[in-house]
Amino acid sequence: EFVRCYDVDVVMAAGRYTLLDQSAAEELLPLAVERGVAVVAAAVYNSGLLSSSRPAAGARFDYQEAGGDVVARARELADICERHGVSLPEAAIAFPLRHEAVCSVVAGMRSPEQAASTVERYEALIPETLWDELAERRLIPGADPH
Repeated sequence: EFVRCYDVDVVMAAGRYTLLDQSAAEELLPLAVERGVAVVAAAVYNSGLLSSSRPAAGARFDYQEAGGDVVARARELADICERHGVSLPEAAIAFPLRHEAVCSVVAGMRSPEQAASTVERYEALIPETLWDELAERRLIPGADPH
């Protein structure tokens, strides 16, 4: 509603355009494109669930313990990423940046080591075949959103 009613340059969407939650694609992202508003996709790891190559039971999603179905979906994403030579965190950082409305991502970090690994993840080369398979399995929206 904020993007619809006010002239703003940039907004932040936390955890709503990620590999596990693409709800921002329903209204916010198309509206941002229409209005020329840049979107910063924050919380791309969804509170940590997508921050490791192999999501563990009890991992956090949206600031609480992830349910079994969410962990299973994250593991499915991880399996697909692995087949394409990509880690789940690398894909988690790259995914939102594929949308033309998204200008940047924000990932939580607590140490210099995590900052360095985030840069490495950002710089990873992601094959288009990964996105094709994720879309084919309906885990992400279809065609390239650009």
